[in-house]
Amino acid sequence: MAWGVDLLDTVVTPGSLTEAEKRDLVVASIACKYTQSNSVVYAINGQTVGVGAGQQSRVDCVKLAGRKVDTWWLRQHPKVQGLQFVAGTKRQDRVNARVAYIDGVAPGSPEEAAFLELLAEAPESLTDAEKAAWVQDGELNDVCVSSDAFFPFRDSIDQLARHGVRAIVQPGGSVQDEGVTEACNEYGMIMAHSGVRLFHH
Repeated sequence: MAWGVDLLDTVVTPGSLTEAEKRDLVVASIACKYTQSNSVVYAINGQTVGVGAGQQSRVDCVKLAGRKVDTWWLRQHPKVQGLQFVAGTKRQDRVNARVAYIDGVAPGSPEEAAFLELLAEAPESLTDAEKAAWVQDGELNDVCVSSDAFFPFRDSIDQLARHGVRAIVQPGGSVQDEGVTEACNEYGMIMAHSGVRLFHH
């Protein structure tokens, strides 16, 4: 399927967007359009996986959404997938328990007691080292991002690189566009300027 979408017409870095990246940038941009500004949306495989919105700083949106991307990715870790739930555990309870396991359940707390009630056996902890290795193993590397307004500084690009981002669409128009574009080049990211500001309150 061809994505002849104007907002992706101006690629300002070397390289070209794949059809999958175009799709994901469109998906992220649609979500961004309907999200409270400031907003940044991460997408992969035709789905949004991280939304950061309503922050005073664009880089804070990037960080907030990036943490959600990491949690989404960690939910696929073998230890998380291997949690043995008791029969009849509801889907949302399983989702919540997996996220609690990823975040770390405080030993001896009421949260731990509620968590363990859902499981047939107590799991080994998911260590910080295991989480870092899973997030940074290089397999999550096709994430796309849409921003509702321009990136004013390279700090957002540095943060995006921590979460497997390969392609970005943003309106452009900042006096810092050149530096932001150079940061994308350093990481091998493809960036398109849409010329369309999705920012709203």
